[in-house]
Amino acid sequence: MRIAKALPTLLFALLIGSCDNRSSVEQANEEGIFVVGNSNEPKGLDPHLVSGVLESNIIGALFEGLAVQDPIKDGDALPGAAASWSSNVDFTVWAFKLQPEGKWSDGVPVTAHDFVFSYQRLLHPELPAKYSEMLYFIKGAEDYNKGKNPDPNSIGARAIDDHTLEITLRGPIPFLPEITKHYTWYPVPRHKVLEFGEIATPFTDWTDPGNMVSNGPFQLKSWRLTHHIEVERNPYYWDAKTVSLNGIRFLPIGNPYTESRMFLDGQLHMTYTLPPEMIPYAQEHIPNMLRQEAYVGVRFIRCNTLRKPLDSPLVRRALAISIDQASLIDNVLQGGQLPATGITPPFGDYKPPAVVTYNPEEARQLLAEAGFPDGKGFPELKLLTNDKDSARRNAEAFQAMWKDNLNINIRIEQREWTTYLELQYTSDYDLADNGWIGDYLDPTTFLEMWSEGNGNNNTNWSSKEYEAKLHLAENTADPAERLRILAEGESILLKDIPVIPIFWYTTNYLLRPEVKGWSPLLLNNHPLKFVRLEATAEQP
Repeated sequence: MRIAKALPTLLFALLIGSCDNRSSVEQANEEGIFVVGNSNEPKGLDPHLVSGVLESNIIGALFEGLAVQDPIKDGDALPGAAASWSSNVDFTVWAFKLQPEGKWSDGVPVTAHDFVFSYQRLLHPELPAKYSEMLYFIKGAEDYNKGKNPDPNSIGARAIDDHTLEITLRGPIPFLPEITKHYTWYPVPRHKVLEFGEIATPFTDWTDPGNMVSNGPFQLKSWRLTHHIEVERNPYYWDAKTVSLNGIRFLPIGNPYTESRMFLDGQLHMTYTLPPEMIPYAQEHIPNMLRQEAYVGVRFIRCNTLRKPLDSPLVRRALAISIDQASLIDNVLQGGQLPATGITPPFGDYKPPAVVTYNPEEARQLLAEAGFPDGKGFPELKLLTNDKDSARRNAEAFQAMWKDNLNINIRIEQREWTTYLELQYTSDYDLADNGWIGDYLDPTTFLEMWSEGNGNNNTNWSSKEYEAKLHLAENTADPAERLRILAEGESILLKDIPVIPIFWYTTNYLLRPEVKGWSPLLLNNHPLKFVRLEATAEQP
């Protein structure tokens, strides 16, 4: 099936035609406030209780891990809360020396004890943390998190003194500083968390404006639901001299057309995304503000493998290879994405196995083998997606392809962001359109999540053979051999196909020319301490 291509240039022209009023951005420039679209209202600001990109954008401004991302070069770690680090010969024991001037935004010193407390909190069996597996690299972390060892001191993280944190790992990880850039590894303020509850009490008021303290370049100033979250400079930040911005205003704009209109009206410095229909016009008319960059992420469809007929690998594979990925990219997405033949995008030296390719004839044969020739007797399933217009367009494309190629009916179920996530966490769905952005530059960020019990799995699928490959790779020191084993593991995953890979991401958005210190990065995790605003004559 080929989807009809439509370029609504008239709509885009109408948006551009109304961009005379730029006073909001001009005022923000004078005040040193970076104004950005951030897609949706965040689920929260507790680094231990969220799992989304839109939350990480805000949390990354407020908190800082042991290492921070280089603003220009992918994979390089700069000093963050830690001034330096070192490891033993086999990379299983690491020592991080904290910044001697590191303080929380209320002036209380940041110590190694805060990090130990934070890791014990995230891993606490009673805390509903969806991302606890990010710390399973630490020795004893998984056993404590799963209740196999009730002693929190069994976790391989200890404070040698106030400014020395020692981390013992379950296997050799030469790229640990890269992993500590992720917000699950950030410290939370022990004194504030315990002021508002016990260590494992979730969703307390410690993250509210007026209560929250943080250790990053910015601190929370205000949070007006459905309007904005604003952060301001943290006067106690150890590297305050590097910070140029006086603040950042995150706007939860769910409609990308509204967001584009606000950008072109001079109300935003940067959009979260750009509607696919607008990309060709932007390429022609405002190429200096259009950013199209590689992005280490994958779009996929989760299958609830407990629900019939999705418990059959034959059905899941038939659904997968009846999706014309190239047509979706060319006619709906239009952002330079690549058809995903596996879950892990190709980057560095990793080459994902090419298992999933469009083949409608084979898909029909598989469906017949599963007992549904020409779709006869196949039950109507629901495809869960979020409430964005772009999500509905993608879902409608899948719906049409499955009807045309397999003669089956799929009903689209759109839900707002929080409900959409919760339905997946509770397995209350059939199929779910979803995506995953890498947390660090290694294939395991895409592969570990499909382990049994992982808070981000949500497919009810697991495989001991698959997990054995991951464990073997973790204990393999040779880099090339390690990647080969990980590719074998991914082949096992793709054979059973509890998740259907659709495309590998690019990021398409608009950025005003006065924003400096913003370079393309594969994970799109820009360290905001290096961003600055400079006056420019260029305008939309």
